[in-house]
Amino acid sequence: MEKSYNKFDQVIKFPYYLKEWKYKIEDIAIEEKLDFFKTVFEMVSPDDLYQIAARTGFMERYSHWEFGQSYSHMYKEYFYGLSKISEMVVNTDPVYAYLMTNNTLVDQKLVMAHVYGHADFFKNNIWFSNTDRKMINQFSNHAKIVSQYIDLYGEKEVEDFIDICSSLEQHIDRHEILMAKSKAPEEQEDKNIDLESQNIDRIKVSADKFYMDKFVNPDDEIEKLKKEKKKELEEEEAKSLKKPYKDLLLFLIEHAPMKQWQRNIMSMIREEAYYFAPQGMTKIMNEGWASYWHSHILTKRGILDDSEIIDYAEHHAATMGSSRSLNPYKLGLEIWNDIEERWNKGQFGREWEECDDYKTKKNWDKKLNIGHEKIFEVRKYYNDVEFIDEFFTRELCVQLKLFTIDKSKAEPAEGDPKGITYQISSKEFKDVKQKLLFMLTNHGRPNLEVVDMNYGRNGTLLLKHNTDKDITLDIADTKEVLNSIFILWSNPVRLESKGPEKTTTFLNSNGNTVLI
Repeated sequence: MEKSYNKFDQVIKFPYYLKEWKYKIEDIAIEEKLDFFKTVFEMVSPDDLYQIAARTGFMERYSHWEFGQSYSHMYKEYFYGLSKISEMVVNTDPVYAYLMTNNTLVDQKLVMAHVYGHADFFKNNIWFSNTDRKMINQFSNHAKIVSQYIDLYGEKEVEDFIDICSSLEQHIDRHEILMAKSKAPEEQEDKNIDLESQNIDRIKVSADKFYMDKFVNPDDEIEKLKKEKKKELEEEEAKSLKKPYKDLLLFLIEHAPMKQWQRNIMSMIREEAYYFAPQGMTKIMNEGWASYWHSHILTKRGILDDSEIIDYAEHHAATMGSSRSLNPYKLGLEIWNDIEERWNKGQFGREWEECDDYKTKKNWDKKLNIGHEKIFEVRKYYNDVEFIDEFFTRELCVQLKLFTIDKSKAEPAEGDPKGITYQISSKEFKDVKQKLLFMLTNHGRPNLEVVDMNYGRNGTLLLKHNTDKDITLDIADTKEVLNSIFILWSNPVRLESKGPEKTTTFLNSNGNTVLI
């Protein structure tokens, strides 16, 4: 059950001593050429922070069980000491960030410095340039609209539909972020056939002989003509799909036979998906950038005194630690540090790449000292895929001891019936880099394209996927997605996934997806 949250329940005054540190850190960030919108810090209790985190950083979201589940999971992990949210900041103007009331002073300093790094990244990275900086208002509006629909149509029907939308929300066209993204239609186009405008042959009857109309234009004949014309129009519409739809949500909003309230909810969820997309596309860069600046400001600009160094080192190490999965804070920070050092020493360009003498490379230092300028340039123009592709080096791969595993070959852990043992499949740089790029492309989600909305001339929706250019499809996830599309499309759904050796085809013609 989702816990109710009222943002006016507990207003905690921002302590005076923290205000002093806030302004000191902000002044240093400005001196370091960071550029950000006004930044507002709010004091919240741990319970309130985890409620906000469950709603992806916003106090008001539409009612849905998923937020309650997320809160329960995260708060239990915090309560039992398994994890802790280091910081919470949202991409708005002004920027809002949250500080937990029970944090130590060292933690508060670290979080505030970290937040200014994020705020600079949000404002200046090109992938955030078209995001709605007033999204707080939109989330609040969406919450009110969904609440009204629940009153009108019932909680179960609305929540079930949101479940369907949530299973598809990642299937948008992320490349549209840099452009003016296509707008979803506000209202469903009237699909009724206008007999006059569509040139359906109908014998005209004068007004004084209107009673003859049903004899000379029988209803069954007119209905037959309307169906024929509708089929003709649908075929023309299908043929007009000149290029694939990469934005699956937009396609469904425009073409699926949904009710208007459903179309409105899907449009809202699509809008929210586009708002969050740049954060998913720049997670490693963004967290690494914020970590770079909290480390720099706290250790090199006099924010910590001698008595706080050990506590800071412990907390920083906890943030940078890795266990079972890749830590974006750690990887991002290491790459930013590496870029700065390499451009300071001139370790780039053709001469550097062609040098194969280990000793020469180890001692290479042209004293260019342009690393600072370079990291600001990269911060502005890159996303994670480009960042990893260009700046993740063989030396970093070895230094960080990265490797890949094949989850398909997982085995039960010896002596632990619930445990799983994974075997390292490769430590080769090219394999690690390829795995990273595949994991980051489209936020780790497969790229599905709508190529035909009347495949086989029976209303079948045809989607295509290419494993040569994308990740391999997970069969269980693919079935779930196609089941959701079938519910919305109300006709068969076919997905063809082209691999290096064969094409795998999924078909859902009755609500159940099968491989054929």
